[in-house]
Amino acid sequence: QVQLLESGGGSVPAGGSLRLSCEISANIGGVITAVGWYRQAPGKQRDLVAGIATDGNVKYSDSVKGRFTISRDGLYNTQTVWLQMNNLKIDDTATYYCQAEHGFTNYWGQGTQVTVHA
Repeated sequence: QVQLLESGGGSVPAGGSLRLSCEISANIGGVITAVGWYRQAPGKQRDLVAGIATDGNVKYSDSVKGRFTISRDGLYNTQTVWLQMNNLKIDDTATYYCQAEHGFTNYWGQGTQVTVHA
């Protein structure tokens, strides 16, 4: 079983910053490979915000490039993934989900709400 526990969401004014954290643990065979952060606004699909591939390559959505930074720490079946979000915009308002790939299966956190207000 793979568990993901997110924290760090909240409500901030436009231009502010937040840091999301995701604690990932797995008690089954195999290792955690790719990780990422996705977000979903009401009435919209869940989209990739930032991700770290198995080979370490980092990818960002165009809308957050230069403002958000994803990072990870840990090895194998225990890792922490962060998303540093700076210069937040009202359009960044959404529920943010942590994602981890383990054994070619994607696992998801419960989501944390980020609200950016004027």
